[in-house]
Amino acid sequence: MAQWEIVIGLETHVQLTTASKIFSGASTAFGAEPNTQASIVDLAMPGALPVMNKGAAERAVKFGLAVGANINRRSIFARKNYFYPDLPKGYQISQFETPIVQGGGLTITLDDGTTKFIELTRAHLEEDAGKSVHDQFDRESGVDLNRAGTPLLEIVTEPVMRSAKEAVAYAKALHGLVRYLDICDGNMQEGSFRCDVNVSVRKPGEPFGTRREIKNLNSFKFMQQAIDYEVRWQIEQIEDGKKIVQATVLFNPDSGETRAMRTKEDAMDYRYFPDPDLPPLVIDDAMFDRIKASMPELPEAKCARFQSEFKLPEYDARLLSQDSATAKYFEVAVKTGADAKLVANWIIGELSATLNREEKSIEQSPVSSVQLASVVARISDGTISNKIAKTVFEALWSGEGKTADDVIAAKGLKQISDVGAIEKIVDEVLAKSAAQIADYKSGKEKALMSIVGMVMKASQGKANPAQVNEIIKRKIS
Repeated sequence: MAQWEIVIGLETHVQLTTASKIFSGASTAFGAEPNTQASIVDLAMPGALPVMNKGAAERAVKFGLAVGANINRRSIFARKNYFYPDLPKGYQISQFETPIVQGGGLTITLDDGTTKFIELTRAHLEEDAGKSVHDQFDRESGVDLNRAGTPLLEIVTEPVMRSAKEAVAYAKALHGLVRYLDICDGNMQEGSFRCDVNVSVRKPGEPFGTRREIKNLNSFKFMQQAIDYEVRWQIEQIEDGKKIVQATVLFNPDSGETRAMRTKEDAMDYRYFPDPDLPPLVIDDAMFDRIKASMPELPEAKCARFQSEFKLPEYDARLLSQDSATAKYFEVAVKTGADAKLVANWIIGELSATLNREEKSIEQSPVSSVQLASVVARISDGTISNKIAKTVFEALWSGEGKTADDVIAAKGLKQISDVGAIEKIVDEVLAKSAAQIADYKSGKEKALMSIVGMVMKASQGKANPAQVNEIIKRKIS
C-alpha cells in the first residue's frame, strides 16, 4: 500500500430545503404516498414547461458565498441526455458549461489536528430523479415519482484527497456547512445528502489512474468502508496485471464490497445542450446583495470569536461553532452569566454523550441551555460538586424540575461546605483507616484518594471535595 498513492474526488448531491420542486410547484415533503407529489411538469406531460424556483437559486448563491467561490451572475441550464427509468423526460435538467457556482473550497480538520484545504471545482443546480422500487412487487418494479424534480445542488471537488479519512472529514465538514446555512436538512437516511466518490490509485508522480465512481453513499461509515475496499481491490487488480475499467460501482454494506453497475459515461456521452425551455438564470445586483446581507456568521469566524470573546481553547471553540444549533445553545447559556469554559465542557461532554445515547439532536434536548446554565452556576458557586451536578442534570433530563435549584432542593443535594461538619465525617473515617494513613505517610498517594473516597461516600457525595482533601491532609500530617 505504501508504494501507491490514492486519489479521491467527491460529487455530493445536496437536496435543497425549498418547499416546492426546482421547476414545478409540487411539494418536496418526504414520506408521502407514492406518486402523490408529481405534477404534470414532473411527469413530462406534453406542453408542460419548467419554471425556475427562485429559492433554489438563492440557496446555491448562499453556498457559493460561504465557500468563497465565484458566483456566475448568468448561468445556463442544459439537458443531460441519459436513460433514467424514474425520470419520465428521458433527460435531466442540469447545468454544464456555465454553473451557478465555480471554485471556492472548504478547510477540513483531521483527527491529528492537521488541516487541509479542499478545492471545489463547481456547484451546479439540477433536478433529482424519481425512485425505482424493487421490493414491493413480485417480479416487478415500481416507480415513485415523488422525488422527481426535487432541487439538488451538486457540489464537485478537485481530486485532491489522498485517503479515506480525508474524504470522510470533507464529507462531514460539508454536511455541517449546508446544515449550518440551512440550505439542506442533511438527513442522510432520507437521501437529502448523498455522495458519489471517485477513486483511483497511482504510483507517486505518475499520471492519474483510471477512476471508478462509488455511487450514492449516504453514511460516513459506509464511505470509509467503501473507499478502503475499492483501493485494495484496484491495487490487487493492477498488481495482478489487469487493467482498471472506468465504471460506476455500488457498495454493499452487508458484504463490505463494491460491485460494478455499469461502465462509466463521460460528459460527451450525455450529449449536453442548452435547455430551450429555460432562459439563462440571472442573479441581479439586488438579489445578490440581499443574499449576501442575510449570510450568517460562518463557522470559522464564529470559532475565532468564541476564542477571543469567551477565552475558549481552539478545540472547544471549533466543536461548538461547527453546528449552528450547538453554537446558539452555548451562547444562550453563557448570556445567563454562567462560566463559559464550564458550559463548553458540559455541552461537549455530558450533554453530547446523552444526546448520542438517546439519538437526539441538540434541538431536541430535554435540558434547555438555560437549565444547563443553572447547573453550571451551582457548580461555580460551590452549591454542588461535579458528581452531584450529574445527578441534577439527569433529573432535569427526566423532567423532575425546571431549574437546578428545584432539583437540589427536592433531593437535598446541597453540597456540605461547613468545615465543622466535614471535619466530623473525616474524623470518623480516619478512625477506621489506619492502614491507608500508614500507606500515605510512606509515600503512596493513592491511599489519600482512597480516604477521600470513603469520606465522600459517608457524606453521600455532598461534601466539598476540595475541603475534604485539605482537611484530610492537615489532620494526617
